[in-house]
Amino acid sequence: MQDKLSFKKEFRNRTIFRIANYIFLGLVMISMVIPILKIVSDSLDSSATYGMSIIPKHLTFSAYKVIFTSESLYRPFLVSIYTTVVGTAIGLALTTLGAYVLIQDKMPGRKFFVWMVFFTMIFNGGLVPTYLVIKNIGLLNTLWSVILPLSLNVFNMILMKSFFQQIPESLFESAEIDGCSPMAIFIKIVLPLSKPAIASIGLFFAVEYWNHFFNFIMYITDSTKFNFQIKLRELVLDSTGLAAATSTSQTVSTSAIQNASIVVAMLPFLIIYPFCQKYFVTGITMGAVKE
Repeated sequence: MQDKLSFKKEFRNRTIFRIANYIFLGLVMISMVIPILKIVSDSLDSSATYGMSIIPKHLTFSAYKVIFTSESLYRPFLVSIYTTVVGTAIGLALTTLGAYVLIQDKMPGRKFFVWMVFFTMIFNGGLVPTYLVIKNIGLLNTLWSVILPLSLNVFNMILMKSFFQQIPESLFESAEIDGCSPMAIFIKIVLPLSKPAIASIGLFFAVEYWNHFFNFIMYITDSTKFNFQIKLRELVLDSTGLAAATSTSQTVSTSAIQNASIVVAMLPFLIIYPFCQKYFVTGITMGAVKE
């Protein structure tokens, strides 16, 4: 009888916890989705105003027509694609190689290098010294001033190191017995087994490069090398003039153009993420538990 009552009490507590959990997660989801729906709605509404309406009252695609027919956005879009693709590739190469080195237990001074790498994640030289370094090595006003500083992220390297440490040591030993060099082990064993981790870290890099703004403002003065985000900012600040200069069949409100520019900036990763979701979730959870 006592066991039956204990079971009922435990079942009731678990049910209450699940209901509270679902309610909490539902509220979090709503708080995240409603602002996005509001932005999309306002981008499609020619009379968009401040408020909580998530259904456009006067449906129009004129704001998107203004953006996609603006010739000034073509080159920045290509710049963003270039920096995202090249930066992500370099970032993944440096991150995977660095993490692979840090898991080598037999390497002299490994702990020292691990702590030095970790130290740079907490402390850095600051804005002015970084600017002087970029200037003295001749990277000012080049896209490399944006790509290189972001290509080595210590947090991503530590995550990748944790992923690599989950690979069974017996695989490394078997490869060494078969005569594989350390680089052959890295290419033939470590990388193929780390696809979820690489996909996750690659997505981190891609999002950072695509949305990056600060380095373009700091290190680049040539307007032909500005990325998509810089030009969208200019578009938002001068959306009235842009709308007036673009031939559209309907009147385009400033608010609609501003919200449409936000949607356009989010769109690439809203399309890409569903295809990477399974790798992303696996990569994030891998290495979380040590067995």
